[in-house]
Amino acid sequence: MSTLRMAAVAAPFGRDVEGGFARIEKLVAEARTGGVQLLALPEAALGGYLANLDGGADGPPAFAPDSPEIRRLAEIAGDVVVTAGYCELDGAVRYNSAVCVSGDGVLGRHRKVHQPLSEDASYGAGRAFEAFDTPVGRLGMMICYDKAFPESARALALDGAQIVVCMSAWPSARTSPAENLAQDRWKHRFDLFDRARALENQIVWLSANQSGSFGDLRFVASAKVVGPGGEVLADTGVAPGTAVAELDVEQALATARRAMAHLADRRPDVYAVGVA
Repeated sequence: MSTLRMAAVAAPFGRDVEGGFARIEKLVAEARTGGVQLLALPEAALGGYLANLDGGADGPPAFAPDSPEIRRLAEIAGDVVVTAGYCELDGAVRYNSAVCVSGDGVLGRHRKVHQPLSEDASYGAGRAFEAFDTPVGRLGMMICYDKAFPESARALALDGAQIVVCMSAWPSARTSPAENLAQDRWKHRFDLFDRARALENQIVWLSANQSGSFGDLRFVASAKVVGPGGEVLADTGVAPGTAVAELDVEQALATARRAMAHLADRRPDVYAVGVA
């Protein structure tokens, strides 16, 4: 048996890229000291998210996929596998993207597919969910609203992902937000999606999120690690922090799938057209 120590972060990241890198360096150093091998940072960790979702917000700085900033992130990661969100520039199009790196370089990439409210005014849309191999196992990535769609996680699980990392800038409700953030209905949805996506695909799930406030948005934090039975193994709640859990991933997946294997027991021949 080989256990994997993994962690998901809830932390604030804004437009100050240098300040963001300083925070990332600290988080990675703490993770390394604590024996963490996989560290998930939030959506838009490099340069922050949009100030609002009304379509007119100034966007974050954009970086090319092979930019010095991405190389710097890989250098900071070193022997830790790190995932982080950023604004990607490809030609004239900006994408809400995520990258997985280690000291060896880029291990995987993802462009956010599903765009809530008016996010499409600022970003192009991704077109795929693809798993990839890393030193800590086969991973898949998604960003925020992607997790509201069961097909996203299912596509990654069918592509062999053992662990899915979802990086978010998930805010509290836009209308009638709860005074107590822990009671907010959008936080409730955030938590339900995390557990449901893990359970229905019998995978390990890491959920990182922004914390604090930025522009008009107040983020729900709630970073967590979820096991393949939908059980929450570690959770920051609505405060900034790092949720850390240790698990033998292969054994946990095998145990979860021993009696009822949700992927193997699928009946795609009877599903509606377009449902994978």
